[in-house]
Amino acid sequence: MPPFPFTAIVAQEEMKRALLIAAVDPSVGGVLIFGDRGTGKSTAVRALAALLPKIRAVAGCPYSCSPDSPADACPHCARGRGKSHQIPVPVVDLPLGATEDRVVGALDLERALTRGEKAFEPGLLARANRGFLYIDEANLLEDHLVDLLLDVAASGVNTVEREGLSLRHPARFVLVGSGNPEEGELRPQLLDRFGLACEVTTPTDIATRIEVVRRRDAYERDGEGFCAGQAKAEKALQKTILSARERLGDVSVPDAVLESAARLCLALGTDGLRGELTLMRTARALAALDGAETVTVAHLRQVAPSALRHRLRRNPLDESGSTARVARAVEEVLGGA
Repeated sequence: MPPFPFTAIVAQEEMKRALLIAAVDPSVGGVLIFGDRGTGKSTAVRALAALLPKIRAVAGCPYSCSPDSPADACPHCARGRGKSHQIPVPVVDLPLGATEDRVVGALDLERALTRGEKAFEPGLLARANRGFLYIDEANLLEDHLVDLLLDVAASGVNTVEREGLSLRHPARFVLVGSGNPEEGELRPQLLDRFGLACEVTTPTDIATRIEVVRRRDAYERDGEGFCAGQAKAEKALQKTILSARERLGDVSVPDAVLESAARLCLALGTDGLRGELTLMRTARALAALDGAETVTVAHLRQVAPSALRHRLRRNPLDESGSTARVARAVEEVLGGA
């Protein structure tokens, strides 16, 4: 059965907008989705990947390298490239119980035992290159895997030094995590690595709940027919994403908007400058999706909660949640623009 269509997801506008922004500009830094179970988190990630156009990759390359990327950056492609073909955008699940060998790759034991060869068996990071690495229940991920992901996410390269192997391969992916905040918090180092953080909640109005159930039931009864009914909307959204990618480099960010972003981050007391950078990149990607040539304060207002809520220091004198604090600062700094 084909994945549930992205355009058929009801409500959850902040989550959908964040995923589209990450699809337009992966440099935003990935998306963290926190909220109740059964609110469409994993459905949205798989739906977005299915929506995106196929990518060109070197045939036979275990890292799905682009034919246009430098050959010496990949141990496979450095030995020579053959034909290229089109493949779906990779979406790789990282299970909570995954071993380090499965994640980073390890010695191919079958070839070592049968042929006496030291060969590398790529792991999940290799499969995720140029795609999405999805971690459900990211707040329950073991610490040693968190450390590993932080290194790879920062460099875009996976380095393997074990069992007599010494190898580096490309591992650039959009990191998407989801979880339930009631089951534990994310380590601050990993939390800061996500560009955007979204909150999803169970719908409380009857009409929305009915529509969710109706669409899901129709999909489960006739997946092919349901997806066919959304094909036109999916094609239109795919075209919007492609157009946004093409115009992204031409979207300007005025100094006045940069100043507003800086003032907002100062008012919230965010550490470092990653908040401003993410806010600028996110607003620019949203402007590209909107077909705008210039980023406006209105774009900042839309993306500020997702870009900043997970970067706030704890304030023992302020019992309000991070989302409320961001909303208050937006009104004070940006006004009603």
